Amino acid sequence: MHTLYDDSAPKKSTNLSINSDLLAKSRALNINLSATLELALKNQLAQVEATKWAENNKPAIKAYNEFVEQNGGFGDEFRNF
Repeated sequence: MHTLYDDSAPKKSTNLSINSDLLAKSRALNINLSATLELALKNQLAQVEATKWAENNKPAIKAYNEFVEQNGGFGDEFRNF
């Protein structure tokens, strides 16, 4: 199965610019900035990859949907519901 990224890769320090009030309020609530950013980046990466996958597979998805519309789904003859 394709993974989004190597989660065992070493951590790397970086510099970021962030809204000072957002930073202050996050720190006041003891929000782990690194973990929060990693989760946000992972979610964004997953969304971008899903969009790319759908775009790359658009012709196949269209062909399958047309097939199902004309012929029904695979295994329809065996369903009891």
